[in-house]
Amino acid sequence: MTRSDRSEPRVVVVTGASAGLGRAIAHAFAARGDRVALLARNRAGLDAAAEEVRARGGTALVVEVDVADDGQVESAAQQVEQELGPIDVWVNNAMAAVFSPFLEVSPEEYRRGVEVTFLGSVNGARAALRRMTERDTGHLIQIGSSLAFRGIPLQSVYCASKHALNGLYDSLRAELLHDGSRVQITSVHMPAMNTPQFRLGLAKMPHKAQPVPPIYQPEVAARAVVWASEHRRREVWVGASTVATILGSRVAGGLLDHYLGRTGYSSQQTDEPADPDAPNYLFSPVHGDHGTHGPFDDQAHTRSVQLPVSLHRGAVITGLTALGAAAVGLARRHR
Repeated sequence: MTRSDRSEPRVVVVTGASAGLGRAIAHAFAARGDRVALLARNRAGLDAAAEEVRARGGTALVVEVDVADDGQVESAAQQVEQELGPIDVWVNNAMAAVFSPFLEVSPEEYRRGVEVTFLGSVNGARAALRRMTERDTGHLIQIGSSLAFRGIPLQSVYCASKHALNGLYDSLRAELLHDGSRVQITSVHMPAMNTPQFRLGLAKMPHKAQPVPPIYQPEVAARAVVWASEHRRREVWVGASTVATILGSRVAGGLLDHYLGRTGYSSQQTDEPADPDAPNYLFSPVHGDHGTHGPFDDQAHTRSVQLPVSLHRGAVITGLTALGAAAVGLARRHR
């Protein structure tokens, strides 16, 4: 996409758009005037998100869909193209959080978590690529995570699904290259964020769930997703903690096993006792509008110092090279 094209309205699909990061992503695309299809199960959240999209200058289409059902996802894609036009950007964001030791998750719960978080993205990728490859244009974006590279205790469902998605997209990128396709795939890997999932997910812990600090507001990540949709980048890493986790897992995996064994349980729980009867969204929506933010506004960062460096790494490298050359020149003149 050329720079002049970036101001043109596009048709964008966002899954998991009724709350949290998906809703923040929809807001960010709406701010540039895009036509945004909002896909999720929770009608109240979808309707509220649609009003916010319109208020920010975008066009909204609400589609109730369970991404774990391939037929529903395919029908949603057909509806989007009939009502909004050809899909330019598809964002796979939907997920189902399960906070629990592995042996306390039932087979049915585990299957459902994987069906939403992994197979939901498989279904979204299939629906998007069927259309994009036929037109030889489009951008598929996967919301990834630092936990796609480093598993942590109490989140084996999520970690396993995100790891699997890395393998999926490696395969898809190679197939697109083989075919000479101009369709782009970008994975945007996220840090811990202040979203409602920590109150809506299935939790089997003595205390309420929390993201592992440092915590970022979802708007930080949403800006990175919009940027990724306008550039041909294989991956985008959001937040210094994401960079540290990904690189640390590559060089010190064993040390991280021991560290997380000591700290991983306490760092994912608040001091507030959990309600074992609290509703969760694993098998059916928790009705009502749950908004964009979770309960951690007082701890969440509204910006990332690392992110601009990552997004504009070419300019940073050029600048550092120029500074290095200037320093060498000064040293030579001094000698």
